[in-house]
Amino acid sequence: MPPSINRSSIRTMKLPSGEAVPVLGQGTWKMGEDRRRHADEVAALKLGLDLGITLIDTAEMYASGGAEQVVAEAIAGRRDETFLVSKVLPSNASRSGVKRACENSLKRLATDRIDLYLLH
Repeated sequence: MPPSINRSSIRTMKLPSGEAVPVLGQGTWKMGEDRRRHADEVAALKLGLDLGITLIDTAEMYASGGAEQVVAEAIAGRRDETFLVSKVLPSNASRSGVKRACENSLKRLATDRIDLYLLH
């Protein structure tokens, strides 16, 4: 197992809700595009979590949802220690479109919540 980063060494910022979130996170752009890299991508995200990098940023547009599926596998059993960010496409930015896109992201992420949901 790799050495752990002291989680207190990663700076945080406070959201308007008062919740503290890490300022350093793992991005997933380009993940989920090639099944041959899937295991390595999952392993990379898990290693980041092991090292204390608990914020993971993804989006429905990354590999047409494939990146969210990679994230789901990486955070399985570790959801409560992960601050999960995802993004909705502008083409889905209507009341019904955001609801549908969010529900689809939740299914791909295999979770019941997204901690921060942004407009891409």
